[in-house]
Amino acid sequence: MQINRLFEIIYILLNKKKVSARELAEQLGVSRRTICRDIDTLSVAGIPVYTEKGKGGGISLLPDFVLNKSILSEQEQNEILSALQGLSNIKTGDTDQLLRKVSATFNKSATNWIEVDFSDWHCENDFFDYLKVAILERRIAEFDYYNTYGEKRFRRVEPIQLWFKSKWWYLKAFCLTKQDMRIYKLTRIKNLVVTDEHFSERDWLATEEDSAGCEELKWITLKLHIEPEMAYQVYDDFIESEIEKQPDGSFVVTSTVPETHGLCSFLLSYKKHIEVIEPECIRNIIKCEAEKILKKHF
Repeated sequence: MQINRLFEIIYILLNKKKVSARELAEQLGVSRRTICRDIDTLSVAGIPVYTEKGKGGGISLLPDFVLNKSILSEQEQNEILSALQGLSNIKTGDTDQLLRKVSATFNKSATNWIEVDFSDWHCENDFFDYLKVAILERRIAEFDYYNTYGEKRFRRVEPIQLWFKSKWWYLKAFCLTKQDMRIYKLTRIKNLVVTDEHFSERDWLATEEDSAGCEELKWITLKLHIEPEMAYQVYDDFIESEIEKQPDGSFVVTSTVPETHGLCSFLLSYKKHIEVIEPECIRNIIKCEAEKILKKHF
């Protein structure tokens, strides 16, 4: 990862008066051309690094340069370490090494304050690491995608952003087939491949729920009666202000939700312990689905 390599170059130069591009390349496992590009990047960023050609030459920092940590307050240093700790826990590459170096620079130990695991109970999902590379390095990704109706389509996209919304992870990407921004649910992505083809940065990004590629959402207010046995799920699925606990331990829930294809499945996850009071149209849909289920089993 380039940012970690740039930090490593500064770290090496702070500990050595002069080093050759060849030595840096061998130590970091990259080409001399990559090192030259990195030096240019550091210079543009304002790091006083310079090169001398010929015998006895090499790459150096100005003698009076120090990696000044005093410009950051105690709180800012802790915030940086906390953010890196979060990235380390979601396993997005070589963040651990960067965390150790920044901790040493600030003379602090990082508290393991968060644990995040994106894989499910059945298998390991490497999509986050792959998609992070694709987004940061602007590399085209290819995958098979299952739409709402279960139809499989091949997609070739320019990945833009990973997006978490309402308990699910999505990929925002520019679809090269549709020539428009699309949003893909990660659980429906299969056979992901990050190619070696690069794309140019675009100057716009879909950030709204009803942006291109999203279904235009219709919102509906539900009134539900849920039996006490499902208390654990009620407090998982709804916020406290939507829940009215009854004297018998049951719940009346009033919640405004998007009317999507998954709404019926969500309500049926409460099995026999739920009754849709309002609206009548959703009540009838649940009734029809229940009758279909009953017919299949008798």
